[in-house]
Amino acid sequence: MHSLLTKMTPTIQQQWAQCQTILADNLTSSAYQTWFAPIVPLQYAEGTLVLQVKSQFVAEYIEENYIPLLSAAIIRVFGQGTRLEYRVLVDSTSGAGTTLPSSGAPASARPIQQPAASNNDLPSLNELYTFDSFVAGEPNKLARTAGLAISKQPGYTAFNPLFIYGGSGVGKTHLACAIGHQVQALHPQARVLYVSANTFKLQYQDARKENRIPDFLNFYQSVDVLIVDDIQYFAGLKGTQDTFFHIFNYLQQSRKQLILTSDRPPIELKDIEERLLTRFKWGLAAEIARPDYQLRKDILLSKMRRDGITLSDEIVDFIALNVRDSVRDLEGILASLLAHSTLTDKEIDLALTEQVVSHIVAVQPHRTTIEDVLEEVSKHFNIPQRALVSQNRAKEIAQARHVAAYLSKKLTDSSLTEIGFRMGRRTHATILHSVSYVNEQLEFDPVLRQHIAQLKSALHH
Repeated sequence: MHSLLTKMTPTIQQQWAQCQTILADNLTSSAYQTWFAPIVPLQYAEGTLVLQVKSQFVAEYIEENYIPLLSAAIIRVFGQGTRLEYRVLVDSTSGAGTTLPSSGAPASARPIQQPAASNNDLPSLNELYTFDSFVAGEPNKLARTAGLAISKQPGYTAFNPLFIYGGSGVGKTHLACAIGHQVQALHPQARVLYVSANTFKLQYQDARKENRIPDFLNFYQSVDVLIVDDIQYFAGLKGTQDTFFHIFNYLQQSRKQLILTSDRPPIELKDIEERLLTRFKWGLAAEIARPDYQLRKDILLSKMRRDGITLSDEIVDFIALNVRDSVRDLEGILASLLAHSTLTDKEIDLALTEQVVSHIVAVQPHRTTIEDVLEEVSKHFNIPQRALVSQNRAKEIAQARHVAAYLSKKLTDSSLTEIGFRMGRRTHATILHSVSYVNEQLEFDPVLRQHIAQLKSALHH
């Protein structure tokens, strides 16, 4: 390996380092460290870049999951037409290895500037981002439902534009592309264009420099569905905003569909012209919230089925419990687990999972509080919290109060006196009575056992 490194020119190292920066900016830390950080650039000659990888599995996984991003990075740094080959190292002493060509020729980093003759000439949507692979849940219900409606009648629903917003990694781009795919499936002649805000900005700047603004406008006004990702990056770009304003107006007035994504709602966007903000609010602003425990678990199970991974319930629960913010982090952890297992020939167990997860998020045990119990019991039985701590002795309220006292004793570190105080200044004897009552009822009441099990699961996660 050392002899190979000494033969590399600094230029190749510097160029690959630029590619790595682009990759790191667009991937989770775990995905980047697992798949791209270990890559060694061996050669760049006659338009071919040769990258050394640890195994054929690594090359195949990159080809299957990351080739669009890797291609875009290579084009940006090494130029158009660059071919990619992988070299799998067989002997680290001699540097001998097997060469594997990339199955995907790098495509243009920017969409076509001129009007396209057909839908097939437009930049393609990410083929993995479909409704089939988009896991539905409460945090994305509104946005997904609106997207399905748009797919049936693009431009002819009340959701135009559809403004999808939410934190990083919650699935905004996935849903936007899924809508595009569904439109193409239901309306084969529709011309669907996906573009990031940054790419739009670069295209506009190029068109302005080359006096091709009319062609630029004609191209964008020729599409039936326009998807602009990360619209917040238009902030402070007056010329870009002015041009997009005209495109927006034309498409909206022509009953063409606009789909925009952002990391924040329209009201929180800064340095965006008021006339654009007003138009962003014309249709539907739909939030995709951070995934809750059940959605995180469903996403994990879906991706496990897709990748042929089998994990124990204990491992799935551990990941879903601790990785709370981003779907990308869930994907990155699964990729890391698969890579560790394959490259080290070790089984994926809880110890390995804890190690991988701890590199992504801070793993902290959650301590259930009395407030947690009251909130969950209130929600579960649809009884206001104030009723639980009141003197109301209605049967359904009293039953829920008994359950809250029982769970507070079982799941928290609080004393009977503290629980009683938090539950309407009741005595410790009253709380003890509730705990005893529930214990007795659990022996012969299957409905109560089910309620307790559901509440414990909700409070645990």
